[in-house]
Amino acid sequence: MNEKEIKALIYLLDDPDADIFREIEHKLITCGPEVIPLLESSWESSFDPLSQGRIENIVHKIQFDQVKNDLQLWKLNNAEDLLEGLLIVNRYQYPNLNDEQVYFQLAELRRNAWFHLMYDMSPVEKVKLLNNILFREFGLSGNTSNYHDPQNSFIHKVLESKKGNPISLACIYALVAQKLDIPIYGINLPKHFVLAYVEGENNDKVLFYINVFNRGQIMREEDIFAFLRQLNLPISDEYTLPCDNLAIIKRVLRNLIAAYDHIDNAEKKLEVELLLSLIEGGE
Repeated sequence: MNEKEIKALIYLLDDPDADIFREIEHKLITCGPEVIPLLESSWESSFDPLSQGRIENIVHKIQFDQVKNDLQLWKLNNAEDLLEGLLIVNRYQYPNLNDEQVYFQLAELRRNAWFHLMYDMSPVEKVKLLNNILFREFGLSGNTSNYHDPQNSFIHKVLESKKGNPISLACIYALVAQKLDIPIYGINLPKHFVLAYVEGENNDKVLFYINVFNRGQIMREEDIFAFLRQLNLPISDEYTLPCDNLAIIKRVLRNLIAAYDHIDNAEKKLEVELLLSLIEGGE
């Protein structure tokens, strides 16, 4: 469909006939993201609330379709890239965000830590260095005053506000650490996501755990076991060894579902539930 045909369809968006509108909407959505600039231009020049509202809904549906596609492709082909998964989730709420600002911020945090990193540092010393860079100098902290805010699940908002939930803070911490070849990975602990400093060929030997929500507090294996016993859960590899990136993104989405439920945003809750179902299928 050429630009002239698309503009003709957009011109008809104020048609009062619901069947005609649905047909126009379907045609525009199937055109994909390429039509968004024309839709946005039409929205800016329109003074009709009906037409503007319809344009907003169509743009959102196109962008949501893109997020669904991107997330499924990420699961199939790129799940080793945690940051890309987080950015796809980010684009659900912020479709026009330039990802470069997130890459730049993480690179800057890595560079600040690298300046002070020494070859002969022990694992504990490396964690103390990361804690100093991320929590004291940069100012990251747990969002205790607004724990259920959906913004806690979007990486660029966490970097911007410097406040997040356990899993978003853990993701930032792990991404910076791994870029420095420090083997720190996520632990899918129920009720509280933490990190582990690991060693071994398969990252299957945990030296200690890190509670990022508590400014990088170091935890012993016994602390994790006691926590699991408190929850009446088994002490299993699922809860004590590093999880994969797919498990992390699923948990980010579950947190987002709970956040939208907390603020009674049923529409967004349903959309994120759909995103979660797309990467849970077939397992």
